[in-house]
Parts: sequence; C-alpha cells; structure tokens
Amino acid sequence: MATLHLQDIKKSFGATHVLHGVNLDVADGEMIVIVGASGCGKSTLLRIVAGLETETSGKVEIAGGDMTGLEPADRDVAMVFQNYALYPHMTVFQNMAYGLKIRGMAKEEIARRVDQAAALLGIGHLLQRRPRELSGGQRQRVAMGRAIVREPKLFLFDEPLSNLDAKLRVELRAEIRRLQRRLGVTSLFVTHDQVEAMTLGDRLVVMNAGRAAQIATPMEIWARPADTYVAGFIGSPSMNFLPATLEAGGGAARLTGNGLVLPFVDGVRPGPAGRKLTIGIRPEHLRLGQGGLDVTAELVEPLGGESVIHGRLADGTGITARLPGAAYSDGAMNLVLPLEALHVFDGEDGKRIEPTG
Repeated sequence: MATLHLQDIKKSFGATHVLHGVNLDVADGEMIVIVGASGCGKSTLLRIVAGLETETSGKVEIAGGDMTGLEPADRDVAMVFQNYALYPHMTVFQNMAYGLKIRGMAKEEIARRVDQAAALLGIGHLLQRRPRELSGGQRQRVAMGRAIVREPKLFLFDEPLSNLDAKLRVELRAEIRRLQRRLGVTSLFVTHDQVEAMTLGDRLVVMNAGRAAQIATPMEIWARPADTYVAGFIGSPSMNFLPATLEAGGGAARLTGNGLVLPFVDGVRPGPAGRKLTIGIRPEHLRLGQGGLDVTAELVEPLGGESVIHGRLADGTGITARLPGAAYSDGAMNLVLPLEALHVFDGEDGKRIEPTG
C-alpha cells in the first residue's frame, strides 16, 4: 500500500495543452475517482501516474519515492484497461500468472497468488479457459485478477466498465469497491460516468478542460459544487440553471425570465444590486405547487415510482423536474423552488457564491 502525490502536473502535445497543473494527494488505501467529460485529460493524468505518458512538467511521488521519469515497470503499479488486454492464446491462469512468471517468481507462489485472486473474484472454475470462451464480465474479472496477483502499491483503473452492459456494470462496480476495501490498495479510477464516480470514490476529482475543478467527497460535491460545470456534471438529471440578478440589499435574486423573486434563506450575498447571478436547482428538489415557475411540460418519462418531466419556461429556457409518481402528462404545470435547495453562482465566471451571514 502507498500514498500518491501529484505536484503541478502539466502535459502538452505540441501546442495543445492537455493538463494545466493538477495537484492531488491520495492517502494510503484511498479510492479516488477521476471523472469528467471526454477530452478533459483524465486518462492522460492516469497514464502519467502509470508512466505510460511523460509529464511536460511536475512531479509524481508514490510511497514517498520520486517516480518522475521512471519506466512503468519500476513504479510497482497495476493497471486495468477498458479493453481487458488479455493474451488470446493463453488460458486464464496463464494470463493472470504471466507478469509474475517474467519476474522470475517461484511456481508455487504464482499458483498460490492466482488461486487466491481467482477465489476472490469467483473465477476459479475458469482458470483453464481462454479469453474467447469468456463473457465480457468474466474477461474483466480476469484483468482485475491479473492486477491483484501482482500485489502492487497502486491500482489504476482506466474506464474498466465501459464495454459492459448496464446490469453488469452495476454488479462489477460494487465488486470493485468491495475488493478495493478488502485489499486496502490505494486506487485511482477513471470514468466519464458520474453515477460510477459517486458510488465508487472516497473522493472525486472532477476534471474540466485539463484542470481539477473540484476535489472533495461525493456528497460534498453534490451538495456544494464549486461551479456551474461541476454542478451540471454531477447529478442525474443535471442541475437546472436560471439566470437572475441580485436585488438591492443583497438578500434576494430576481429571475431574469419571469421576474420571480427568490429570497436567500441562508444569509446575505455580497455585491451591488443588479449583479448577474445563476440560480441552480436540482430536478429532484422541484415540487408541484403554486407561486413558482410556470412550465410547459413537453415530455414525460415515467420510471415507475417517479417521473422525469422535461419542459420549458415562457422565455424558452429548458427545465427538468424529477417528481414522485407517474400520473403526469404534457401541458401546463407550476413548479415550486424550495429556497433551502437553491445554489447560487456568479453569472460571469460560474463560481459558487457562499452565504455571508
């Protein structure tokens, strides 16, 4: 087991700047999930930790040792890829044992480690099969087993569940979390799926255009997102954003589209009257009522115990609500915004505005 320290990691491919100075400290045994949209730099950051890419500048430390510039084989890390990367001509046992064999480990120790990892993953009965005889989920378990037998300081997962169907993804992500906790190995997990991120990570690194937009626990990010990008990325369906201006005295915001005034219940916001704001409200916090937003529902998605309503305000602004039950239809409705559930962001740079009283 080990700690990981990333200091001001930057990466450029020619004139293209991919990472803009990422700093991260990972505790011994911690599971960190790096999440973000495609092209945000999350896989590049993981590959730099693994030694598969060379940072343009910055420093990588594992277990207190400087890994900057070292080859992957010298870092004592194990990586699980999206595409399994199994040798098709080898059996499951041979795939899992190969890395240990080329290191010159004794046959008895190799067999012990492989059998132990196979038992952990429930694939002991598959050891003599070849990859073509396995399902996608079984192949990914073999790839995980190959990493486990190495007993590395650090596990690196690069979107390992992306090729699996939805049901299997749920099963395997729970299995990965149980295994990581049981083994206590420091881990980095890259995904673009915010549900995976929320359920797997002790902490999340939300990446945006090569920068760490926020590093915090899943629930802290959900409850207090640092900016509109994080707020819109974490949560399903995404947070609603409504333009507004600060009222005189700073104690309320007036929505731009319909003039609805929303008092702030948790303190006065600083700034002059007329300051541009963005009001955020999550779909699950909206409620049917009176005196709120007049919405025209354009699409209702019944999900059994709840429904997702996609609608528009009079000015054309889209809005999504997640309401209990299934008895909804297209047409007019009024949605109330609970004041205690509002998020307030600066209208110019999108940064979160905290209460001041």
